[in-house]
Amino acid sequence: MKDFVAQLSSASGQSLGLVLAAALTALAYLLLPRSEAKSAKQPLLFLVGHALMRGLLGLLQAPSSLHTTVNLVALTLLLLAVGRAAVLLVVEALFVHRLARPLPKIIRDIIQAVVYFFLLLAFLQQVGVEPGQLLTTSALLTAAVGLALQDTLGNLVAGLSVQVQQPFTVGDWIQFDTDPKNVGRVVEINWRATTLLTLDEFHVVVPNGQLAKAPLRVFTRPTKVVRRNVFVHVSYAIPPKRVHKIVLEALKGAQLVLTSPPPNIVTNNFDESGIEYWIRVYIDDYAKRDIADGVVRDRLWYAFKRHGLSIPFPQRVVHLEQHSDEIREREHSAIVQKQREVLSKVDFLSVIQEDLLSELAARANTRLFSTGELVVRQGEESSELFIVTRGEVSVVLSVENAEREVSRLGAGQFFGEMALVTGERRKATVKAATECELLVITRVAFEEVLRKAPEAVEALGHVLARRQVELGHHEAAMSVDDQKLEVERESNVLIRRIKKLFSIG
Repeated sequence: MKDFVAQLSSASGQSLGLVLAAALTALAYLLLPRSEAKSAKQPLLFLVGHALMRGLLGLLQAPSSLHTTVNLVALTLLLLAVGRAAVLLVVEALFVHRLARPLPKIIRDIIQAVVYFFLLLAFLQQVGVEPGQLLTTSALLTAAVGLALQDTLGNLVAGLSVQVQQPFTVGDWIQFDTDPKNVGRVVEINWRATTLLTLDEFHVVVPNGQLAKAPLRVFTRPTKVVRRNVFVHVSYAIPPKRVHKIVLEALKGAQLVLTSPPPNIVTNNFDESGIEYWIRVYIDDYAKRDIADGVVRDRLWYAFKRHGLSIPFPQRVVHLEQHSDEIREREHSAIVQKQREVLSKVDFLSVIQEDLLSELAARANTRLFSTGELVVRQGEESSELFIVTRGEVSVVLSVENAEREVSRLGAGQFFGEMALVTGERRKATVKAATECELLVITRVAFEEVLRKAPEAVEALGHVLARRQVELGHHEAAMSVDDQKLEVERESNVLIRRIKKLFSIG
């Protein structure tokens, strides 16, 4: 290294050095990826500075102190250009990008610093300064500088430790203290500090020394799958087993929530607000953790609303309301009337007498579903008729593990009539395409009506049979007479099944 610097000290040596540095810089520029080619600007700037100093030398008289100073500056810039270009070519272009895992930036910076250090030692020897003597005579200065740089050196060592052990890397989500605001994604690790980007889109710069002392929480290690916890209270009057079933059913198909590992629920505590349930779900996108928590809470609200569950909490404001029997009866009648109007538009219910239709409307109930929730699943047993009163549902068929949407049903349309009157398994999956409200007729309610009007079974069977034939794929290939025969045959089959299911002689 000393001989190399000595050769560069002469005018001819500096010319050769200029050519060498330019060649190294050009090769590095050609071999580096386009995203990093701008690094070649650094040695190029050193070369431009060297050329300017060489030009200035031609204007100065030699020997003189100013000439000597300018010559040393020119030599220094040339050494910096050669050192930087050599590291770019050998380390960055030829070595780093052939590795399976990129070499950390802090390691590359240290390699560059080592090269500069040895060039500095050779330069000092060339100008007649022995580095050993310089360090010996400036022990006090060295101690002062060491004390001043204590924290900086600690951060450097900690940064090296992070790069070698890699408890986290760029892209990981970490938390280094108890403040939830200090949770962020690692965007940079340098020799002094680590930079995090929080969900609020601001940077938190943490010294590496502080990270080395802190109990780190790395949310994306060992895998990206992380558990989220949501707590909710339900009244003591509701059996925990029922709550577990409602919650797990509500979380099926929820956005961002993984099916493996599956969601689970624990009866966690008994307190003054009710029974506390601990709901655990798993996600693999930690950046969307708050959105996932919100989706779970939305699903719980809709599910609890459908099943008549309330979320108890301490109240500070007491509302006193008085409702007479007359007012309550009027409100109930209005609801029944509205539901009766919905039922009257269902074609196969037109055979039921007016008074019985009103009774059926009184026994119906309304359920709310949020977007994406399952209403019924293909192949499952069910005994309910659903009528869409608001929103839209999607009818999906599963064939060979592939799902295909076959239709959408809007307000006034219905599904599940065959499950209601014959007990058939669901032939398709139905999901809420939007937030929707469904009017539900249960088999128990329908059975009460049929027992009071058994003569309606014949007409009901005929209407359903005609509906099935009209919806069949073979309708276009059948004549009018054939359709009548098919309706009659299907009607007889349906009537027998209805009578058997509802035990009507």
